[in-house]
Amino acid sequence: MSRLTESFRNIFKIEELKDRILFTVFCLMAVRLGAHITLPGIDFAALTSKAGGGSDSIFGLYDMFVGGAFKNAAIFGLGIMPYISASIIIQLLGAVVPYFQKLQKEGEDGRKKITQMTRTGTVLVAAAQASGMAVYLQNSSGAVAAGISPFFFLISTVVCLTAGCMLMMWIGEQITERGIGNGISLIIFIGIVARFPNAIISEAQMVSSGQHNIIVEIVLWAFFLGVVAFVVLMTQGIRKIPVQYAKRVIGRKVYGGTTQHIPMRINTAGVMPIIFAQSILFIPTTLAQFFPNTGFGDFLASFFSYRSLGYSIVFAVMIVFFTYFYTAIAFNPRDVADTMKKQGGFIPGVRPGKHTADYIDNILTHITLPGAIFLAIVAILPAFVSYLGVMSDFAQFFGGTSLLIMVGVALDTLQQVESHLTMRNYEGLMKAGGKIRGRTGSGGF
Repeated sequence: MSRLTESFRNIFKIEELKDRILFTVFCLMAVRLGAHITLPGIDFAALTSKAGGGSDSIFGLYDMFVGGAFKNAAIFGLGIMPYISASIIIQLLGAVVPYFQKLQKEGEDGRKKITQMTRTGTVLVAAAQASGMAVYLQNSSGAVAAGISPFFFLISTVVCLTAGCMLMMWIGEQITERGIGNGISLIIFIGIVARFPNAIISEAQMVSSGQHNIIVEIVLWAFFLGVVAFVVLMTQGIRKIPVQYAKRVIGRKVYGGTTQHIPMRINTAGVMPIIFAQSILFIPTTLAQFFPNTGFGDFLASFFSYRSLGYSIVFAVMIVFFTYFYTAIAFNPRDVADTMKKQGGFIPGVRPGKHTADYIDNILTHITLPGAIFLAIVAILPAFVSYLGVMSDFAQFFGGTSLLIMVGVALDTLQQVESHLTMRNYEGLMKAGGKIRGRTGSGGF
């Protein structure tokens, strides 16, 4: 414990690292402030009195990512999700459209063009989502203040929400450049973590009121810590493929002759399969709200209920499918094999070129299965925990998107802090030989 305390003291002995951490904290505080500034023309009292989309609807999912800003009808109500959506669209286009594939191989110039396209796409996606949110608020009884022109409210809401999204994107880029960690990921991270204190308070109130036994609560927290440890283990898990580089003599210097490895992650797809599957499965639940008291609406509401067995089975199957789908997009064995061949590298016992690509693809297929099963278990775990009487706000942190993002972003940020410490001859946050690995090259946030 004393060693860990000393490590944290060392963080603030490094002036650059201290400035980066303080800058990051300041930016995240600004993000949380914007999540509580209500849009013009909103009657906040009437809005809070009306029940919005629950946690088992697409609106509840979106509100979780933006840290309650959607429920508050705040200027940051769209969060950073339009940027994420635009990035995913560009990434998918890079897998099927030759023009985008060419840009990805052009180095820094191509990266700048892709970044600019992503920003432009963010504006378009944000404007479309802002229009939908404006209509949603107008249809919410009493949410819009009396006397406000519908046209003025629509225009002002679209402008404010789009500008808020672009401001958050800029803040995220500034954190990445001048702060610590990945700015976009940290913005999503802080939005999810902001709900954790309320979840703890709700559980404490359940214990104090006698609805939960203190022993059961202790066991519940021990189980929660075990789930977190399991997620960390699987997130860090890799399969190393040895690569031998042949010696090359250029002039008077000898290059190569070393043995390295390709780190193949068990969870290459990150949290994306859960987001894809969850977004699709929340559509029937949302549609059920438009057909109340009908056979069709009741069937959708019951079968796709968050706690139903049918929902959990379909959810798990879709996650396995999307894990393989997204892994195939995020990691191309042929590109890896071609790069190795150009650099004079080869896998011992495997011929360069197509045989190497097939060998890597075979390993990727095998290690993706346990990763897919891991994601499926983590995704459906909150539904089973809720059967134990755990409040839904707290149950969300037992798995699913919330826990995966929290663990992944925390590991990435700690890995950067560790790098700053070790570069300046300070002991890292972990014991010697136990370095923290980030998720570089993974398909997650």
